[in-house]
Amino acid sequence: MKILIVTDAWFPQVNGVVRTLATTRTELEKMGHTVEVIAPDRFRTLPLPTYPEIRVAIRPGRRLARMIEEARPDAIHIATEGPLGFAARRFCLRYRIPFTTAYHTRFPEYVRDRAPIPLALTYAIVRRFHAPAHSVMVATPSIEQDLRARGFRNIRRWTRGVDTELFRPRPEVRGAALLDLPRPVFLYVGRVAVEKNIEAFLKLDLPGSKVVVGDGPQRAELQARYPKVHFAGAQHGEDLARHYAAADVFVFPSRTDTFGLVLLEALASGLPVAAYPVAGPVDVLGPAAEGPDRVGVLDADLGRAALAALEIDPVRCRDFAMHYSWQASAQQFVNNLRPLTEEVRAA
Repeated sequence: MKILIVTDAWFPQVNGVVRTLATTRTELEKMGHTVEVIAPDRFRTLPLPTYPEIRVAIRPGRRLARMIEEARPDAIHIATEGPLGFAARRFCLRYRIPFTTAYHTRFPEYVRDRAPIPLALTYAIVRRFHAPAHSVMVATPSIEQDLRARGFRNIRRWTRGVDTELFRPRPEVRGAALLDLPRPVFLYVGRVAVEKNIEAFLKLDLPGSKVVVGDGPQRAELQARYPKVHFAGAQHGEDLARHYAAADVFVFPSRTDTFGLVLLEALASGLPVAAYPVAGPVDVLGPAAEGPDRVGVLDADLGRAALAALEIDPVRCRDFAMHYSWQASAQQFVNNLRPLTEEVRAA
């Protein structure tokens, strides 16, 4: 099957959406499918307000339509609610072509954190965007429940996986003191932006050291405000995996993530998780955040959670992550697609 993915989030962006789509493409190709990605790198772009490192396509409609026609896909997936996503949606509706979408991020909450726009209004826009989709793919039960309560329909599950070969315990890294900082080392990985609630982590009174891996619009401000925190910048591949493996606890302060791919990367690296008891961490950890065999601590007091996570056995964390595979995730994705009929492809 030839699968066309239209997304406003793509390289050189570094985030969970891009990693999910890129890894899914790789797994789909291993399964014998052909995958074409239409992303901003194929258009004229401009910087996104408040996110200058993210560029969005300018007036992509006509060119995008030609790309879709030339691709002649067997299935179309619209990954994001940006300029490309809206243009692809208009094309599909105009020619009565079925498509699927995904709800990767809590976009309404992100907008609320940046502008005085009512949450209900933004959700109405997002709900309208997804309404015609054959399937609206979501990562977790909590997000599905929340969206159903807000009037979303046609929701199907699309879980996530983790590369357990890349993200793994590395005793040689810990022994070599990669970070060369006082222990214990409390780590955050992700975008350095207001919606990630990073300051809730940075202001905690914890022993040892705090490390932030990632970049974003808040980095300069937070780095100036918290000079004792080690900001390592964006890391990729082996370098990122080594930073995970060199830490002692992964602290996840976000209250808005729909999944939190970094949670699985941390656990696969043998790193226990400390987070708030909100959607994302609750769905990933579930019962594994309770009892003597827990792999993470969920607590409204993030500092208390971080300290308690120090007592968790890293081996349990690794064992837990081994149950997640990208192969299963890709198969779910395929099962959720709506293949185009011969009549539609010929139109």
